[in-house]
Amino acid sequence: MPIAAVFLDLGNTLLYERIPRAAIYSEEARHQGLAIAREEMGLRMARAHAELPQELEGAFRYTDAWFRSFQRHIFAPEGLAPAQFDALSEQLFARFEDARTFALYPGARELLGTLRARRLRLGLISNWSARLPQLLRALELDSAFDFVLGSAALGCEKPDPAIFRLALERVGLAPGSCLHAGDDARCDGAGALSCGIAAVLVDHQNRLGARERELCPVVSSLAELQDLILERAA
Repeated sequence: MPIAAVFLDLGNTLLYERIPRAAIYSEEARHQGLAIAREEMGLRMARAHAELPQELEGAFRYTDAWFRSFQRHIFAPEGLAPAQFDALSEQLFARFEDARTFALYPGARELLGTLRARRLRLGLISNWSARLPQLLRALELDSAFDFVLGSAALGCEKPDPAIFRLALERVGLAPGSCLHAGDDARCDGAGALSCGIAAVLVDHQNRLGARERELCPVVSSLAELQDLILERAA
C-alpha cells in the first residue's frame, strides 16, 4: 500500500542539541555559583531520570512540574535556597525553548518541504516537554506539520500504542498507508510497528546494533529517508 502520511520524531531525528544536555545543566549551575563537573552532572541526571516515575503527583513526565522535580533531584545535594533554585530552573527551561540550543540535521527542512510538495500528510510525534510548541515556533517549524503530538501535553508517550493511534485518527488513514521515522528502536520502531504502521530508524551516528537493525529499515541521513519515503509514496 502506498504511503500517504508520514510521522516523524524530533530529537536525534530532525534535530540535535548543539552541546550535551549535561553540559548545559553544568553551565547554568555555574551561573548560580555551583561547581558541578559535566561528568558528575550526567550521572546525577541519569540517576534522577531512572528514579523518578513516569507520573509524579499528577504530573506526567516532561511536564514543567515533573521537570522541576527532576531538577530538584539533581540539585538537592547543593542545598539551594528557593529563590536560587527557581532562578536556575527558569533559566534551564529557557535554554530548551531557545532555537540556539539545537541544530537541524542536514536535509531536515528539505525533507519537510519535499514531503509537503508531494501532498503527504505530516505529523510530529515526540516524547518532549510541554515547551514543544514554543521551540517549534523558535525554529520556524510550527507550520511544517499538519499536527504535533507531544508526550507531556498528552500524558502519554512512545512506545505506548495510544499515541500512534491518535496520529492515525488525526490523518484518518489505515495504518498500512502510514510510515513513522525516528531514532529509537523501542520508542519509534517497535512502537509504530505495534500499531501496524511502517517504521524506519534514522541512525545519524551509526550507533544501532545488529538486533535493532533487524527490526525495520535503517537510514543514515535525512536524504536517505526522503528517498525511501518517496519510493513508497502514492
